[in-house]
Amino acid sequence: MPGWTTVEIGGKQADVFEPLGDSRPQSAVLHLHGHGLTTLKDNVVFTGELERYQLAAVCPHGQRSWWLDRVCGEFDETVTPMAYLLESVVPWIEERWNIRPPAIGLTGISMGGQGALQLAYRHARMFPVVAAISPAVDFHTVHGLGLPLDEMFESPEAARQETATLNLHPLNWPRHQMVVCDPADEIWFEGCERLVSKLGSMGIPFESDLETSAGGHDWSYFNAMGPRVIEFVAGKLQDAGKTH
Repeated sequence: MPGWTTVEIGGKQADVFEPLGDSRPQSAVLHLHGHGLTTLKDNVVFTGELERYQLAAVCPHGQRSWWLDRVCGEFDETVTPMAYLLESVVPWIEERWNIRPPAIGLTGISMGGQGALQLAYRHARMFPVVAAISPAVDFHTVHGLGLPLDEMFESPEAARQETATLNLHPLNWPRHQMVVCDPADEIWFEGCERLVSKLGSMGIPFESDLETSAGGHDWSYFNAMGPRVIEFVAGKLQDAGKTH
């Protein structure tokens, strides 16, 4: 599909989208894929929206690392996924398009959705705009199933301590965040509901949709939410740019 290429960033592959046209993009999306490793490359829905809003996009290949600040052998033996994003991918985006935070919006699906929230919650000033589709917030519930997660944490409780919900700072949070999840998503809906409830009780502004159903936890739902999510990110990135 026009606009997409695969490059190497920090010794690892990433799928990169550059809008058509002569003008340089003013904002970019850093998208984190899910456990199935499918990026936005060649996705008709998301590509169309990125093109519509003239957003560059980078989709790093993170393996099944959960995008945490924890070493995952499947990803790298020494560098954590989160450190890789901060130390390799973000500088690459600046070098490529002269785009730097806060003009980089975070998006993610499933495993990547919670990863995007994790990154934004830890670095809220850098990433004031984040949108998560079906985020696997309560990933500790799948500890013990033979996934790389088992090597990253000694127990489900140890994993729970690093979930996005427990890393939400009451005074330092991304100014623009969206969480959407299909109520038919039997695995991750409850965690999303709990996160949204906590955001509300803490008085933190957010947008959410936990009502729309379009197939559960699969690409029929992810694609259904694509236009809304990219519109949200594009608009909020424009707002964030006006305040810096």
